[in-house]
Amino acid sequence: MLLYALPKIMIICLISTLLIECTIAFILGIRNKKDILNVLLVNVLTNPILVASTTLIKVFISIKAYHIAMPIFEISAFLIEGFIYHKCLTHRKINGFLLSLILNVCSYFLGIVINNIIW
Repeated sequence: MLLYALPKIMIICLISTLLIECTIAFILGIRNKKDILNVLLVNVLTNPILVASTTLIKVFISIKAYHIAMPIFEISAFLIEGFIYHKCLTHRKINGFLLSLILNVCSYFLGIVINNIIW
């Protein structure tokens, strides 16, 4: 992969993540516009950092380092997002950390499927 493709990869990953996670959040009963906006903004914060960091690790270090870094970054994103959801969402039927886990697992695995279709 060449580095000039990073912006395209980041945009595709962010849009995919936003569509998947907002759809799953809606399915889980999150209907408040402020809560949906929170899901959007949290992912705008965490997703580009995760995608850029792991992609740069893959390009400049090694695929082995990428496979080590990916779970660390994903767990970090889950914890950061879970904490923000726990503190900020008005929807209280589901714990913020559980919501984060569900959304991240869905977007991660659907992202793999989408990635295999696109690339």
